[in-house]
Amino acid sequence: MARNLDPKCRQCRREGEKLFLKAEKCFTDKCAMERRAYAPGQHGQRSGQRLSGYGVQLREKQKIRRLYGVLERQFRKVYVEADRRRGQTGENLLQLLEGRLDSVAYRMGFGGSRAEARQVVRHNGVLINGKRVNIPSYVVRPGDVVELTERVRGHLRVKAALQAAESRGFPEWLEVDTKAGKGVFKAYPLRAELPPTINEGLVVELYSR
Repeated sequence: MARNLDPKCRQCRREGEKLFLKAEKCFTDKCAMERRAYAPGQHGQRSGQRLSGYGVQLREKQKIRRLYGVLERQFRKVYVEADRRRGQTGENLLQLLEGRLDSVAYRMGFGGSRAEARQVVRHNGVLINGKRVNIPSYVVRPGDVVELTERVRGHLRVKAALQAAESRGFPEWLEVDTKAGKGVFKAYPLRAELPPTINEGLVVELYSR
């Protein structure tokens, strides 16, 4: 199975913003973006470097890929499906990425980061409508009940992630019961409910070249 093994803090620094790839560390002053908010590498502190239009589009695509933890081929497949559906391609793209099981599990607090949530899914720790699903890219549908197995629910790391997520609040498109370790995926999120720092239009422009 292919994976992105680049250091997570380095990925955030490369994109110039927090991607929340390292769970609770991202919310503390130990976050690399708090101490070194410039690109990694020998020339990372150089200022005044201007990107071409293509460069800006490429950086935005890379940022979204890293944020959701998907590889290039996976991302391209999601884009093709988003373009096939009715509505705005960019909004469809983000909705499909948010509808992935690993992303839903992360939003529900089953892991401190998407990588942790993906691991919980991979290790047979998640049920959808009572059936075990261990495919992180599985697309959750509105109305689906997503819950932790009894075995995983007792893990200290999972309990801590649930408590941290509850303290920050859950998105409007989810209904979560942290004590039971389960939730309902009510609907795909609206664009206004997703981070404003994402510019999905640049990705559409990139793939429309």
